[in-house]
Amino acid sequence: MMQEPLRLSIGVSGGQRAFAGVVGGLFAAFGAALVLLPLTGEALLRRIGGFGDPVPSYEEARDLPPGMLPPDLAGRPAQDDGFGSVRLVGLCGLPVVLLGLYLVLRVLRTAAWLDGTRVRVRGAVGSRTVDLATAEVTAGATGYRAGEDAVVRVPTVVARDPATGRRVTVPLRSPGLATLPPHELRALADAMTSGRPTGGRDSDVHALAGQLREMASRPLD
Repeated sequence: MMQEPLRLSIGVSGGQRAFAGVVGGLFAAFGAALVLLPLTGEALLRRIGGFGDPVPSYEEARDLPPGMLPPDLAGRPAQDDGFGSVRLVGLCGLPVVLLGLYLVLRVLRTAAWLDGTRVRVRGAVGSRTVDLATAEVTAGATGYRAGEDAVVRVPTVVARDPATGRRVTVPLRSPGLATLPPHELRALADAMTSGRPTGGRDSDVHALAGQLREMASRPLD
């Protein structure tokens, strides 16, 4: 009977998801407004500034003095009407939209599963899978902001596939500072040491797995 993949508790809480969704949505909405500004704002500014539609043909303007003819009909190059900056603002809105979408996707999609010895980590736009039994496994750390001025460093397990160079990072605590449950820590330790020799560089992996098991044995810490 096949065992279902174990989902690791690396996601954020429901309240954090809602907050990040609101912030990311505001960023995306603001960026979209900037992108749409050249389409709507330029016409509005032309109306306010007194710029009417150009004369459609020379027949309709034949009674005008040459100095009053539109540039297109008078053979003169058109002058900058001052609306190039509006178009530039629209281009600046694209990165803001992408940033907002990235924030939302990163919070809503980030997850990890352990399927036997293979760990799969899903990010904002894709996922990576590495076999912990054969990967180069080391300890790392990442930072989470806690409040306006405080940054909390969280230990991680970093696994790199020696054949492809693919790398995944599994935080041992969630952004809410809750340590992974004991059974998940033990499952990671078992996957890291499954069939792995105990000598040479692999001894460091066994030492790291021992630390995970020690963390699992003291959940209150």
